[in-house]
Amino acid sequence: MFRPTSAYSGFSVDDVDAAVAFYAGVLGVDVRVLVPGRMMQLLLPGSDVPVLLYGKPDHAPATFTVLNFVVDDIDTALDDLAALGVRPIDGGQWADDRQVLRGRSRDMGPDIAWFTDPAGNVFSVQH
Repeated sequence: MFRPTSAYSGFSVDDVDAAVAFYAGVLGVDVRVLVPGRMMQLLLPGSDVPVLLYGKPDHAPATFTVLNFVVDDIDTALDDLAALGVRPIDGGQWADDRQVLRGRSRDMGPDIAWFTDPAGNVFSVQH
């Protein structure tokens, strides 16, 4: 029987140094550089399992949401991110003028907004 001892997730970026600057310097996420310029980990709040980010010369942004950051108040989080120069991407036809899909009021999941990191990977902020 398959019995892993642990598991983790990871995704590629085109520039590890830019990823460190964005995730640590802009978003304030704890990072650990494993191999300068080539590999790093995100140490996410509420989790003991880091997420691996690795440089890939032929990187193509993921076609799915790679990270979901849970917040207490999505509107405050959007204001905070906007002050840092981080703007949401188009949330689709059901999103409001702030590009938030308000799922909670429709019993359709969380309130959620999507963003991209410098490598074009999509992450979300949700409540």
